[in-house]
Amino acid sequence: MAADSKPSCEQIIDIMVDPFVVIDRDYRIVAANRAYRDRYGVEAHGVVGRLCHEVSHHSAVPCSRNGEHCPLEEVFERKQATQVMHVHFDRDGGEEYVQLHASPLLGDDGEVRYIGETIFRVASAQGDDAARLIGRSQPLLRMTSLLQRVAPTQTTVLLLGESGVGKEQVAKYLHHYSNRAHGPFVVVDCAALGANLIESELFGHEKGSFTGASQRTRGLFEAADGGTLFIDEIGELPLPLQAKLLRALETGTIRRVGGTGYVKVDARIIAATNRDMRQMVADGLFRQDLYYRLSAFPITVPPLRERKDDIARLAEHFLSRMEDADRHLPLSPEVIEVLLAYDYPGNVRELRNIVERAAILACDDALRPSHIVLDEPRRASAHGAARHGRAPAAPARRAGPVSDQAIAQALHDCAGHRGQAAALLGISERTLYRRLGRRQPASAG
Repeated sequence: MAADSKPSCEQIIDIMVDPFVVIDRDYRIVAANRAYRDRYGVEAHGVVGRLCHEVSHHSAVPCSRNGEHCPLEEVFERKQATQVMHVHFDRDGGEEYVQLHASPLLGDDGEVRYIGETIFRVASAQGDDAARLIGRSQPLLRMTSLLQRVAPTQTTVLLLGESGVGKEQVAKYLHHYSNRAHGPFVVVDCAALGANLIESELFGHEKGSFTGASQRTRGLFEAADGGTLFIDEIGELPLPLQAKLLRALETGTIRRVGGTGYVKVDARIIAATNRDMRQMVADGLFRQDLYYRLSAFPITVPPLRERKDDIARLAEHFLSRMEDADRHLPLSPEVIEVLLAYDYPGNVRELRNIVERAAILACDDALRPSHIVLDEPRRASAHGAARHGRAPAAPARRAGPVSDQAIAQALHDCAGHRGQAAALLGISERTLYRRLGRRQPASAG
């Protein structure tokens, strides 16, 4: 380039590290930088004039016709920049989750002539389980877009959603994409601990602070220092401890049980619940100030019945982690049809159980529709709950920890079905499994 010449638009956008493309109103590519061409395997002389959805989506129609949120259409209509999450195909045909930042490029008359779209790769669809959320449905992509925005911040996140939707997996996703990914990810389940244990588990204790406290013990807040503390079933936290948690969030300090001084901790808090927190506040079961502190950035994890496009992918993901998975993959259209006909009141957790049970029943045979065992009575109740806008969880939600006697009675009433017992008790199935793991087996004879 001559010393007195100016760089061309193509040379300028080639400086950009991330893929960048300019698109007109008819979805045709006007310009694309080197990073875009490399990502999607297109030649410089063959990219201009091609349809953007043909290159990145491998689709003959715009993404809006496939049920996806189209940033181009929104920018042309609203004349404002927007961000959306999409699934693209790289040059090798592999799926990847990307964050699109689309901005209007205006003409001299102030009208939108083109959009400039920067593409930020989020994760490979085949990546590490801890680094991804399985699926590409619109409810999942909308949630993932929110997660990507809040993950790099220090903001406290409150995950809302029915039991079994995968709130812990979402919390792991947030941790993975935060600047604390190198630090620990620590989980505490308030429903799995008795009221007397939660304080010691969270904040630790000093030697001699209670019977059996033979030495100083760090709590989970300190264990999560430099990382993320995921507080599951936050609605089960006793009122006296809610004030102590609020102080920890406000000051970044905690005091061990039996201690006199405060210890500085640096842990990001992600909380989760399947309860109606606003109603709990109204009923005096949860402190209003703590609720507002926790809900700085609330995110609702969608139930599986609202993201049925993800069912087949999830089912094949669960199968792929089992022994001899190749025998059952890919799932036949007949099996997928059966899976799609169910509403999954137990959400992703229930789907996983159904798939694993089907693989066991199939044994050395190919997986067939007859191997899919669904709980029809619960299916009907889920339909009824959905019609009335209610979650299918049982109404017998308890304000305090569930006793071993109540667990035993629920298992008896449900003929040993743990999913139904958990719903009857008003706790998550994962919490029930943890409680059962702590119980001592009855002595033989």
